Amino acid sequence: MFTKLKISAAAVLISLIAMQLTAAAQDYEKGSRALIAGDYATALKEFKPLAEQGDTVTQTSLGFMYRNGKGVPQDYAKAV
Repeated sequence: MFTKLKISAAAVLISLIAMQLTAAAQDYEKGSRALIAGDYATALKEFKPLAEQGDTVTQTSLGFMYRNGKGVPQDYAKAV
């Protein structure tokens, strides 16, 4: 009984993580499309929370925006 409970809890946890990763991927994709379209406000809105959560791919995209002054003041320190 206890083992079935552990397996069920693990399955729920894995499902929750998968849903969160899917949502993050959708946010990143939305931000990427906005960046390419020149909609820097939307890109920043989508990228910033993900970057703050430690997503390195998103941090790189946000760094690009800061390095080039795309929708944010150019700031080489923040870009790094």
